Amino acid sequence: QVQLVESGGGLVQTGGSLRLSCAASGLTFGRYTMGWFRQAPGTEREWIVVISSSGSNTYYADSVKGRFTISRDNAKNTVYLQMNSLKPEDTAVYYCAAKVAYSGSSYRQEDYNYWGQGTQVTVSS
Repeated sequence: QVQLVESGGGLVQTGGSLRLSCAASGLTFGRYTMGWFRQAPGTEREWIVVISSSGSNTYYADSVKGRFTISRDNAKNTVYLQMNSLKPEDTAVYYCAAKVAYSGSSYRQEDYNYWGQGTQVTVSS
């Protein structure tokens, strides 16, 4: 049974930092592209960043580029999202997701095979 478990969310002030983790089990982690999505209240879930199965390629949405950094440790079956210079508009539930490498689109949530339960990030002004 595949599980993705996010952790590291919480409440932070504007300008602060958080590091999210997503621990995967039940799959061959190194064969999956990993993405982070977020959903703010009253909005649709949006893609924000993706990392290739090897970790050699990363892509960011403009809204987080330069502030967020994705990384992965395939030996630990974990993907990380370092979030710096947080803004109130970053407030959302953050989800990690896994997609079989080289299949579908890295930007379409429909193409992801597995999802975590989400972790809340709240940025106060």
